[in-house]
Amino acid sequence: MAIRWTYAFIDRPAALLGPARDFWTAVTDTRPSPPRGEKGEFATLLPGGGADPCVKVQGMDSGDGGAHLDFAVDDVPEFTDGALRLGARIVAEHEGWAVLRSPAGLPFCAVPWLGESVRPPVVRGSRLDQVCLDVPPSRYDAEVAFWGGLLTGWSSRPGSLPEFHVVAPPPGLPVRVLLQRLGTERPASAHLDLACADIETTRAEHERLGAVRVVRGAHWTVLRDPAGGTYCLTGRDPETGGLPGPA
Repeated sequence: MAIRWTYAFIDRPAALLGPARDFWTAVTDTRPSPPRGEKGEFATLLPGGGADPCVKVQGMDSGDGGAHLDFAVDDVPEFTDGALRLGARIVAEHEGWAVLRSPAGLPFCAVPWLGESVRPPVVRGSRLDQVCLDVPPSRYDAEVAFWGGLLTGWSSRPGSLPEFHVVAPPPGLPVRVLLQRLGTERPASAHLDLACADIETTRAEHERLGAVRVVRGAHWTVLRDPAGGTYCLTGRDPETGGLPGPA
């Protein structure tokens, strides 16, 4: 079940797909692909310089949106069967790809690998490199076990705080997974995280592009994009995704 590539999918209400696409292409220094899907609801954010894409956007017919992961693999049925054995369920099967949900109900997709191999560069001191899975306490341990079992060959380890667990890919894959144990019982959800060399500099740029600050923490800042989706700027090394080393 080797994972060849990873995508962070930005899910936003269909009526706000345009503002979401424009904002995230500016943030990631990419250009949008031609729209795909029956309603033009999908687009890939294409980097320059010979790099391969690792971010996509989707317009949702219902709900406020969020984020999800796509895993590009050699054998979609094999990956899907492995996920089912670990407790996932199938939402939809399409020709060549499948939509699944984790035990806590978080969506993810298995898609065919198309040869992607070159990670996009850091953009002005930041990189969109993580999907954070926000999981209620009653489902957290099972969800940690599921992702650690599904993502074979990845490093599954406790995070810097007790409520976090990191599932980091081998070098070269562009998107990693962070699980966060919520403080209250509510449905699981997911959001995007950017690793930032300087959170304040990145925040100012994002606000110039239309984002709004929601809350500021010690080592992270929550913003809301022009389509209403929340995401985090985190104080991590944009090259490695890890926490900065001691001064």
